[in-house]
Amino acid sequence: MAIVETRRVTKLFDEVRAVDSIDLVAREGEFLVLLGPSGCGKTTLMRLIAGLERPTSGDIVIDGNIVTGLPPRARNVAMVFQSYALYPHLTVAKNISFPLRAVGMPREAIRKKVAWAAQIFGIQGFLDRKPRQLSGGERQRVALARAVVREPVVFLLDEPLSNLDAKLRNSARDELKQFQRSLGTTTIYVTHDQAEAMGLGDRIAVLNQGRVHQIGTPHEIYGSPADTFAATFIGSPPMNLIEDGKTWIGFRPEAFLPKEVEPDDDIVDFPFRITRIEYLGADRLVYGVIDGRTPEAHVISKIPSNVRTHIDAGEVYDFVVRRLDIACFDKESGRRIDGGAT
Repeated sequence: MAIVETRRVTKLFDEVRAVDSIDLVAREGEFLVLLGPSGCGKTTLMRLIAGLERPTSGDIVIDGNIVTGLPPRARNVAMVFQSYALYPHLTVAKNISFPLRAVGMPREAIRKKVAWAAQIFGIQGFLDRKPRQLSGGERQRVALARAVVREPVVFLLDEPLSNLDAKLRNSARDELKQFQRSLGTTTIYVTHDQAEAMGLGDRIAVLNQGRVHQIGTPHEIYGSPADTFAATFIGSPPMNLIEDGKTWIGFRPEAFLPKEVEPDDDIVDFPFRITRIEYLGADRLVYGVIDGRTPEAHVISKIPSNVRTHIDAGEVYDFVVRRLDIACFDKESGRRIDGGAT
């Protein structure tokens, strides 16, 4: 296990700041997720930590040692790519053992290491197969076993589940978290999928345009977004934002409910003109506008299907938000500010 730090790390590609002066710490044994849209700099930051890219400025520190000038092999980190990067002509056993053979480890020691890693990921029966004979989930396990076999101090995982179908991705996510907990290895995980980030991360770093907008636990990121980007990137549907002078008023769709089903007295009322209702089984998504607001404020309500309330498209209803569920953001900077709704 190791602590990983980036100290004012910047990476320029010509005039583009792919990574813009990022300070970040992955704690010892932590599962830290780098979350953001395509092009936000998360994969570049991971490649800088791995040593596959050199920073334009700043330092990478692993376990207290500055490793900025060291090649990847000297950093004792293991990276699993989105494509898995398995050798198609080698068996599973030889794919797993490749990094050990590359450093000249004795044959018997390699055999024991491969057996150990294969047992961790439940692929003992596949050791004589080639990658083309495996499913996507099995290939992903082989790539992880190859990373584990080196016993690195840091795992770097670049969207390793993105090639799996939705059902397999959910089960693989659970397995991956269990593996990480059992091994206790500091892990940095890149994804654009907020469900993965929320389900896997001990903490999440939300990135956009090369900068970290917020870092915190899933509960902190979702419940107390630091700015309008974090508020609207996290959540499905995203947080509602209503213009109110020099501020934005923000509230989650599940906090925006018909007045008759909200027992709290400390509430803010909004006349909600419904334009469309989607029935999604467990929930109803209700789309519409806050009546009488200029400019027009489009919002969404997320109502559990077991909440019995009659609403129709085309009508105006009293919807409310508890005051404690409202966030306010500065309109110019997007940063969260103190103060309630008006």
